[in-house]
Amino acid sequence: MTQVRNESVMQQAAEHRPTAISLESVVKRFGEHTVIDDVSLSVREGEVIAIIGPSGAGKSTLLRCINLLEVPDSGRITVEGNQVDAGTEINQKDLVRLRRNVGMVFQSFNLFPHMSVLRNISLPQERVLGRTRAEADARSMQLLERVGLADKAGQYPSRCSGGQQQRIAIARALALDPQVMLFDEPTSALDPEVGLEVLAVMRELAADGMTMVVVTHEMQFARDVSDRVVVMAEGAILEEGDPAEVFTAPAKDRTRRFLRAVLER
Repeated sequence: MTQVRNESVMQQAAEHRPTAISLESVVKRFGEHTVIDDVSLSVREGEVIAIIGPSGAGKSTLLRCINLLEVPDSGRITVEGNQVDAGTEINQKDLVRLRRNVGMVFQSFNLFPHMSVLRNISLPQERVLGRTRAEADARSMQLLERVGLADKAGQYPSRCSGGQQQRIAIARALALDPQVMLFDEPTSALDPEVGLEVLAVMRELAADGMTMVVVTHEMQFARDVSDRVVVMAEGAILEEGDPAEVFTAPAKDRTRRFLRAVLER
């Protein structure tokens, strides 16, 4: 009884947290093809959202629309109070202000091969935040320690495994002190065993209260770590809800077919 009551209190507290991300009627087209079809989504501060669904559902494009790497054709995007109306000319200051709150980790690591691991993390801080090299290096070492790679600071990325490079990419994103972290299939290019290293770091971030939106094919992560699962297909949200409910009793037949395909193979 106590556990049920505690969970209820926690859920009520979560419902009263401020909204970190708001998407309102977002549409994105590539030519004649509508990739994101009138999607609305709200993410509260400290919430972990897992976006799942079949290939071609528009999951990664939706993620890129949040920080305007892809500019929607219409709709409204608000991140930590910074609002942009798509379909109109976007003020560069508004764009920079919105992106300043968002860190993103991609499928590919996008590390500079000619720079050391430490320099990969420090340089963006110097350029974006105006930190001195000493300040940036100190922050970089804190984050490398956090992701378990302090001993790799002087190495070049090519001397690190795929899992290590992805953890370095996470540290680089965190170094800019974002309020929100976006993950686009961060383990898809990794062997399953190596991917566990990355997932462990993501679990720690979730436990620390970082607001996260994760496009993932890792169903166990979506089920066990996320606060809410969003299922997408054909550019639209099919359904969303508590992970346990979505995985055990999905409301839509399309969701049932997708989950059956990924869980039974």
